[in-house]
Amino acid sequence: MSTNRHLTAVDRLINQFDHALRTTFSAGHDAQRPLPANGIDDGGIDDTERRHAAGLMRVNHAGEVCAQALYFGQAAVARDAATRDALLESAAEEGDHLAWCGARLEELHSRPSLLNPLWYAGSYAIGAAAGLAGDGYNLGFVVETERQVEAHLGEHLDKLPPGDQRSRAIVRQMQADEVAHGQKAQEAGARELPMPIPTLMSAVSQVMKLLAYRL
Repeated sequence: MSTNRHLTAVDRLINQFDHALRTTFSAGHDAQRPLPANGIDDGGIDDTERRHAAGLMRVNHAGEVCAQALYFGQAAVARDAATRDALLESAAEEGDHLAWCGARLEELHSRPSLLNPLWYAGSYAIGAAAGLAGDGYNLGFVVETERQVEAHLGEHLDKLPPGDQRSRAIVRQMQADEVAHGQKAQEAGARELPMPIPTLMSAVSQVMKLLAYRL
């Protein structure tokens, strides 16, 4: 006998709240894929470089918290089931990034951003607002988000200490995944976002990166 049952509005609300708690407190997110840094020696970096690398990886971790919230917010209001499923599939893949960044922070003897609950709440609201504009703009928001994240990760590859090859391996794989997610959304019918939305998205991202690096 099947154990599947129809989810009520209360069930969905509980699931959303559970996901928010697990994401913001870095619990319950086990990567489905191996850590890209496996088999790579942790190069010689001094304490100053370690703190800098930790700050960058904390930003990346906070970015993945935002990604989870964005995808779930967008999926919550998606009008087409295929769009919703695609968003949740990408969120699951991004869960690997969250786990990898969390693992690297532990290796660097550091911690995630103290502002993760704020990042999640704000990003969920933004994702839901994007989704209410219709599935075409919903997917367009994914394309623009992934484009900006890809560029951001490229900047971090330039800023990471040369000896920190483990962080570099993680960031490179994340960057490749972001490109694939953007392409998938484009092929699914994404519409280009009107100005000044991309500019506003970039400005919000800059604030998050500035604060998450330190907090």
